[in-house]
Amino acid sequence: MTRIEWHWVERFAEQFERCGLRAEESVVVLAETASRPELVETAWLAAQSAGASCARVTVPTPPNRGPVAIRSTGASVAIQGHAPTVAALQAADFVVDCTVEGLLHSPELGDVLESGTRILMISNEHPETFERMVHDSGLAERVALGKRWLSEASTMHVSSGHGTDLTVDLTGAFRAGSHGFTDQPGDIAHWPGGLVLAFPAAGTVNGTIVMAPGDVNLTFKEYVRSEVRLTIVDDHITAVDGPRSGGGVDADLFASYLASFGEPEAYATSHVGWGMNTGARWDALPLTDKGQTNGTEIRAFAGNFLYSTGANEVAGRFCRGHFDLPMRHCTVTLDGRAVVVDGSLVPELSPDSHTPASSIPDSSTPGDRPS
Repeated sequence: MTRIEWHWVERFAEQFERCGLRAEESVVVLAETASRPELVETAWLAAQSAGASCARVTVPTPPNRGPVAIRSTGASVAIQGHAPTVAALQAADFVVDCTVEGLLHSPELGDVLESGTRILMISNEHPETFERMVHDSGLAERVALGKRWLSEASTMHVSSGHGTDLTVDLTGAFRAGSHGFTDQPGDIAHWPGGLVLAFPAAGTVNGTIVMAPGDVNLTFKEYVRSEVRLTIVDDHITAVDGPRSGGGVDADLFASYLASFGEPEAYATSHVGWGMNTGARWDALPLTDKGQTNGTEIRAFAGNFLYSTGANEVAGRFCRGHFDLPMRHCTVTLDGRAVVVDGSLVPELSPDSHTPASSIPDSSTPGDRPS
């Protein structure tokens, strides 16, 4: 196991304090056998440093049924309905969730939150990620504003110079925002935070998504090198195409992975939204090994449009397959009101002095590509 650095513990303790952790409270650090050991140990030491009454619960990581490696499901299945584990979480004031995929969409989450337990879901990242992403005192307010605008809107439209043209009917959608901490009973937050998302109702997403070089496939933990064009009809991807000039390995890999699950839910929309975290970096991926990151930082970098496939409770769809696809240089509007313009947050949602990572010039402009 990697040596635990005390400054990691201090950073985690600061985050727990923002979640209202007090010495008289009870804490459960939840892990599974495949959890990152240094993450679990750092969380454990940080919770103890607050003087809280602490316990660990570690459950077995379920086997992979195949046929492909699973690197992103969007929801932990580690608890598997185990009643004593659920009871332990319900009895805690504060749960530090260190499972690999997190409890955010797990089947047991509702029962745990109904007990009044609050949960901080820590993304499966190397602790260094949390160390350098310092607290942004204005993020909560900006996320709340973005969520309010999303909640008031009836339609989201996404476009780009690369050819993205997507329309989302927000009727019946679940709208959410996370800024990385929660101090409210019966609530959950994920850390790092900085996302505003909608989980659309069934049959409400239509259009075209074009992933361009530099956009990110976070299931593969790779930047795409060649165009991937997705045709979406009534939520479902009906075609995956590469560049018209040929050589579309990224598209071939994408299509092969989707087909491997053998179920239509793998092709469906999970959630759509945009990143708000000005401390998160688009260019972080080359600086970490694939085993050191789950990519939450890149999901949250300011100004990205995030499209995801797979499980969506609102639409009644569940699937192990899950793609998170953060894209640069998109424009996102809500009933015509811009929230992201060509990959940059509008001023109301971004600190004035910050230059988003997504504003770094793209090495491939739409004019460089076949039309």
